[in-house]
Amino acid sequence: MNVDFGKTAGDYARYRAGFPDELFDRLAVRGIFRPGSAVLDLGTGTGTLARGFALRGCDATGLDRSAELLAEARRLDEQSGASIRYVQARAEDQPFRARTFDAVSAGQCWHWFDRPRAASESHRVLKDGGWIVIAHFDWIPMPRNVVEATEQLIMQHNPRWRMAGGDGIHAGELADVAQAGFSNVESFSFDDGTLYTHEAWRGRIRASAGISASLTPDEVARFDADLSALLASRFPEDPLTVPHRVWAVIAQK
Repeated sequence: MNVDFGKTAGDYARYRAGFPDELFDRLAVRGIFRPGSAVLDLGTGTGTLARGFALRGCDATGLDRSAELLAEARRLDEQSGASIRYVQARAEDQPFRARTFDAVSAGQCWHWFDRPRAASESHRVLKDGGWIVIAHFDWIPMPRNVVEATEQLIMQHNPRWRMAGGDGIHAGELADVAQAGFSNVESFSFDDGTLYTHEAWRGRIRASAGISASLTPDEVARFDADLSALLASRFPEDPLTVPHRVWAVIAQK
């Protein structure tokens, strides 16, 4: 499936929720970052994770291959008052000197990378003692909930999509960082009920790999109309509480 998130940059910026504050709280308690830390955020997209670090006093750099997403990130920074440096590049070929950063993060994107290369490059650009953070914020399908129904609708409109049924746990990333030479490998997860209006849930789904990032505009419009009808008939509560799971792997150089 050919995926281009640049095609959905507007919806991505408006509707994809950033990570909850609790993730940053847990990372701070573990000493992953502190005010003044130099943090590189891979696959930064519209900058949600990088912005979280910047607003907590870090010297943040966001890296992404999509010019469209980085343009939205800069616009959101102007609204939030965050100051972030953005670089258009690939996580597998990071254009930085060795031992530049105190921490490297990757939020909701690690599965799109050549994972061994991205892990090796992250190890290279980290200072000795620095940390890598790989985090996800996944919706969780359960029997008869809105996520399950939405995933079934995505598969009807895009049979090439193969990301349904996830449980929010990404255990393979533990091996990724260990094989790249990291130590003190640790993982944690916690659940979060995220509120979405019907409009916001439709926008969130449009801004996903299976819809606007891979379908034509006409196909997206047909899907969106069907999702609107599904929400009105089966899930009329507005806003909806959508179950999500945060998963994070941390490891040290």
